[in-house]
Amino acid sequence: MKRHHRTTPRTSRLLGSLLLVAAAGVFAVGATPAPGPAPGTATPLARVVPAPASVSPGGSPYRITRDTQIRVDDSREVRRIGEYLADVLRPSTGYRLPVTAHGRGGIRLRLGQGPFGAEGYRLDSGRGGVTITAREPAGLFHGVQTLRQLLPSAVEKDSVQRGPWLVAGGTVQDAPRYAYRGAMLDVSRHFFTVAQVERYIDQLALYKVNKLHLHLSDDQGWRIAIDSWPRLAAHGGSTQVDGGPGGHYTKADYQEIVRYAASRYLEVVPEIDMPGHTNAALASYAELNCDGVAPPLYTGTDVGFSSLCVDKDVTYDFVDDVIRELAALTPGKYLHIGGDEAHSTSHEDYVKFMDRVQPLVAKYGKTVMGWHQLTGATPAKGALAQYWGLDDTDAEEKAQVVKAAKNGTGIVLSPADRIYLDIKYTEDTPLGQDWAGLVEVKRAYDWDPGTYLAGMPASAVRGVEAPLWTETIVTSADLEYMAFPRLAGAAELGWSPAATHDWDAYKVRLAAQGPRWDALGISYYRSPQVPWPTS
Repeated sequence: MKRHHRTTPRTSRLLGSLLLVAAAGVFAVGATPAPGPAPGTATPLARVVPAPASVSPGGSPYRITRDTQIRVDDSREVRRIGEYLADVLRPSTGYRLPVTAHGRGGIRLRLGQGPFGAEGYRLDSGRGGVTITAREPAGLFHGVQTLRQLLPSAVEKDSVQRGPWLVAGGTVQDAPRYAYRGAMLDVSRHFFTVAQVERYIDQLALYKVNKLHLHLSDDQGWRIAIDSWPRLAAHGGSTQVDGGPGGHYTKADYQEIVRYAASRYLEVVPEIDMPGHTNAALASYAELNCDGVAPPLYTGTDVGFSSLCVDKDVTYDFVDDVIRELAALTPGKYLHIGGDEAHSTSHEDYVKFMDRVQPLVAKYGKTVMGWHQLTGATPAKGALAQYWGLDDTDAEEKAQVVKAAKNGTGIVLSPADRIYLDIKYTEDTPLGQDWAGLVEVKRAYDWDPGTYLAGMPASAVRGVEAPLWTETIVTSADLEYMAFPRLAGAAELGWSPAATHDWDAYKVRLAAQGPRWDALGISYYRSPQVPWPTS
């Protein structure tokens, strides 16, 4: 099984990119359009993605007016969330919406006790105002995302729009099913700038995603500056798939991404893939190769041909330095060490390598995360293994993952034929790959992480992650077209209770996101399986 195959020729890919604007604007014939709220009425409380844990509609709606204030607790972090909300609402409403610790009514953000957990919240709405209560600031922030979706989609526009700005009356009580709800962005095959990554972070935050996994190194490019090995970025980061200038993040760039993600309550999980997927490093330093000869830079899309030299001591000096510098820049818990498709590393050498590298992650205060091939070695205590197999992956390979889970390894589910966002929707999709089949919107949504791997304890599932590999992805529009609408479904699988899982109900809620994406300028695939509004 391979994650990446040779991809669409460049000319086809570029033509596909040009077709995206047209594709995004065409109404897809198929599902009957779902009725939206009538003009001047409030969006129903339950019409939110991810589905809330509990919704109790009732009472009069609240109307945001020019007199509305955003009231916050007298704490720096809650005030910052209030300012974030004001920044969303001011351009479209045209209202001042002062953020204040005083006053009555309006929109109130408050920390308080309750059965919220670290990320849960309660939203109460009535004629007198809207109150969002949470135990932690992250919960308030997630509650704000629900509030956004309860307002008309025009609230997302950056110019003054016509109201009214109504929030339906009632109560939403909400908390996530899983603590790990991630999205991965491959910045190695094609490089994405800080601004592009931050745009994606904002889109992830709307759906309560809390982990951004950055794939920072691969055969085609090394994307993070490492002071002790400067040629990694300077040389290894100088190209990408199909050529081009590539690029890399300075340490300040990376810290800006980490800071911005934290402001949206996402934790960055950096990945340095090894011992395979390492040609960019091998090309940068000859001594990392067993024969002492640096290969040329690589701009193709084959996999499995590169490996660090497991028997050389310099290899572990290199890994120690990279992990040390990256860990120092990363406040989050996890450091991902890859471990997939090491076809040029013998099993014996793979186990030897992982036995030496995993303690280095712990040495610098981080917890190991790796692709599920890590379970073929001995995962470190507390490690997470990320399963990227298929529904029909070999039973022996699945059993290996289940055995590790039973022995205490946490599992994050990223089945490639479900939530790999770079897999084509249909055979006519102008971007992406089809090695894992075709993944329409229903298929991406219609599975249960808790029961996906037979025999695995449900308690071993830490969450889900939707990876987006970028062999064919060049622009933000490309990225968004492949991510949306499937990303919203992955987010719901991670957040919402299993009892809420129902395709027929979900597709109606998903359809309501289309006008919001239009307002935000997000390119997306108008699947015929979804009853998108006709206007």
